[in-house]
Amino acid sequence: MAREHIVVAGASGVVGYAAMKLFAERGNRVTAVSRRPPLHDFGCDHLAVDLTDAEACREVFGRMGDVTRLVYAALYEKPGLMPGWVESDHIETNRRMLENLFEPLSAAANGLRHVALLQGTKAYGAHVRQIPLPAREHRDELHSQPNFYWEQERYLRDRQAGRSWHWTIFRPQLIFGMALGAAMNLIPPIGVYAALLRARGEPLHYPGGPSTFVIEAVDADLLARAMAWAGDDAGREAATNEIFNVTNGDVFVWREVWPAIAAAFGMAVGEERPESMARLLPSEAGAWDEIRARYGLRAPGLEAFVGESHHYMDFTFTPEAPERTAAALVSTIHLRQAGFAECMDTEVMFEKWIRQYQQEGLLPPP
Repeated sequence: MAREHIVVAGASGVVGYAAMKLFAERGNRVTAVSRRPPLHDFGCDHLAVDLTDAEACREVFGRMGDVTRLVYAALYEKPGLMPGWVESDHIETNRRMLENLFEPLSAAANGLRHVALLQGTKAYGAHVRQIPLPAREHRDELHSQPNFYWEQERYLRDRQAGRSWHWTIFRPQLIFGMALGAAMNLIPPIGVYAALLRARGEPLHYPGGPSTFVIEAVDADLLARAMAWAGDDAGREAATNEIFNVTNGDVFVWREVWPAIAAAFGMAVGEERPESMARLLPSEAGAWDEIRARYGLRAPGLEAFVGESHHYMDFTFTPEAPERTAAALVSTIHLRQAGFAECMDTEVMFEKWIRQYQQEGLLPPP
């Protein structure tokens, strides 16, 4: 395939970073868009554009006539994370960000072929209720819960009518990858928690509640390959204007994978000690600074490293849930039957990302 020009919006986040890296390593020209610079640029052009600024977007994206693909993984989240998911300004801001970018880009880029858009299991109401098991992509009840996903999806559907490009929407479960200060990236808060315990000479206590919450994960690199497949010749026909759930292919329970996570940190498994990271970690910013200095880490201070992800850790670990929490599982049959069948062992994935954060000097070595 000829060298393409690919715009990745949200390049400093978990998904955008993985997509930027993949397309750059394939020899394409990549324009990485994010207000914060990504950890590495992989030779990509980085643009710090505020997607809420329509005039700035017209100036930047209106000149990109040679773009062939857009990976849209940009996201606006409010402080505290979960409460904002159902608020109207959260929905409106995320809708407007996509439109601000795409209106000038689509007008200029006559060779545009594919748009990959990120959603998630909030499409099934996972943040407000028990979801159907397994959740499937095409169910009538989906749009009953207000969500910016629907605003973005309706916009793309309307804009695509009669055009030569196509879109593909992906709904991953918990995504794990490389990013600093992201809203939903669990390796940094888990890693900080582990480092704090190790500094005190303690084993890795399990901070989750009594729940045996069954869920699925997806490796960010696997998700990036799925996004690439959907715009490549191999996946184009099957992925045209389709929606796909995507996971590693197995399921996990935090309590059961905790020994593998502890081993990756070089720690023993400790006791079950339910604890809110949203309360604990901000109070440990000074201790984290001491750990950074002790090991010469390149990781930033706690807030810049963890972002809002300590709230997300509480959401998934349910430390204060009084009883067993229901499962959140999705079907990936639609994606597999379409032709993308990659999978990954989730315990191997945890080890992979913990090792990468250690090798990057973002977490203490094991």
